[in-house]
Parts: sequence; structure tokens; C-alpha cells
Amino acid sequence: MTDSSLIEQAAAQIRKAAQSGSPCAPVRDILGTATDIDLAYAVQDINTDLDIASGRRVSGRKIGITSKAVMEQIGVDQPDFGTLFADMEYGDGIEIESGRLLQPRAEAEVALVLEHDLDHERHTFNDIIRATAYALPAIEIVDSRIAEWNIRIVDTVADNASCGLYVLGGVPVPLKNVDLRLIPMTMSINDVEAATGSGAACLGHPFHAARWLADTLASRGIPLRAGDVVMTGALGPMKPIGPGDTITANFGDLGTVTTHLEKQS
Repeated sequence: MTDSSLIEQAAAQIRKAAQSGSPCAPVRDILGTATDIDLAYAVQDINTDLDIASGRRVSGRKIGITSKAVMEQIGVDQPDFGTLFADMEYGDGIEIESGRLLQPRAEAEVALVLEHDLDHERHTFNDIIRATAYALPAIEIVDSRIAEWNIRIVDTVADNASCGLYVLGGVPVPLKNVDLRLIPMTMSINDVEAATGSGAACLGHPFHAARWLADTLASRGIPLRAGDVVMTGALGPMKPIGPGDTITANFGDLGTVTTHLEKQS
């Protein structure tokens, strides 16, 4: 079977899992590799293009696997990216409807909202600062269409970097008012501390993660644009969550964000 046939088959398997609500086997079993990232992004591209063609609006991009804690959790050694859509976004305190997620886990991270495009071949640290309108506290609800989170780098990349939903805080913070490298992070689930970290846990600084993303997307011809939300990656380990759970992330000077998963009836 040709690579293109395998890529189509893997993409279809992920779509079926998402539509049916039943997680699937790892797509590395179809692709015949656990490490070929180019093949995995080809799978991701198929489903992203189909989503856009169906009318879903791109709202930004997410960076995954930016903290050592998460790398160790899923056994990979490099970041990846996925596409955010407007229908994935929730505001601070808004309840997430039951049934939208398969195997959710929560992680706390910094979101950047861009004021200018990032379309250079190579970006500087200062390019990221100048392009950013403001930062927000955020929670990413990561999810996997792969059964039991049995993933390697190929599986998570193919599965849109395990995107689920994302929750944004409601108070924009100018960069001059916060040092994103030094901010503390504490995430609680039902008022019990579940994870801690700091801005430095995200590739040393959330701007380093954003710069990696900007360079990677520019090289693929899909640069970051003004208005995009950039979810820069976890500041600590992701934690399983379920119906009825309330998740709160506190980031010191950056603020606090909360979400709640609806109880299943």
C-alpha cells in the first residue's frame, strides 16, 4: 500500500473516532512507523483541510509537548503543533457541555493573542514580543482519539496534537506587566492542587515556544496571523479530568482561569 493510501486510512480512522465517540487504535499501526513526523503531519493536514472546508474557522494554533513533564508522560522529545478552531474556545467560567470530549486531560498554560503577523522565515525573540497584543491565563483540555492515550509522537501529531478544547481568561495582560518566564502556576481540580510549574517550564520561556511555532508554520506556508490565539504549551503535567470536575489555574500576575465540565445525565 502506498504512503498516500496509508495517510488517508489513518486520517479516516481518526475522523471516525471523533465522530463516533469511540477511541481508535494507534495510527502508527497503520503508518508503520512511530517516528515519521512528516507522515503524521500529512494525516493531520487532511483532517484540518476537511474541517476548514466544512466551515470551521481557524482561531489559532497550539504547541504541544513543551514541558519535560509532558515529554516524559508520553515518551517524546520534541514539540508539535495543532490547529485551534473557534468552536473549541471557551471563556473563563463557562461550563463545558457533556459529550464533547473522549478522554480529557487538563493542563495550564499561557495564551498569547497576536496583533501582527509572524511570517518571517526565521523569527527573533523580539519579533514574538512585538507581534503579541497581550497574554491570557489559559487551560487546555487536551484529548486523544487514540484509545487509552496509547500514543507516540506520530499518533499525537496525526491527531491534531491531541487538541480538545481551550479556555481563556477574561483579563488581557500587557506584556510589560508580567514576566512570563517567572510566573508561577498552580492548577487545582475540585479545589485540590493537581499540578504546579512556572513559565520557564515551557521550553525555558513561552516566547521560545511561540518562536518555534512561528518558524515551523512559516516554513510550511501557513504563518501565524494577527488575531490568532497561540497556546504556548503546558507549564506542568497534564491531569485526567471527568464530568463534574472544576479546574482552576492560577498564574500569579497573569491571573486566574476556571472551567467546569458538565455532569453527565
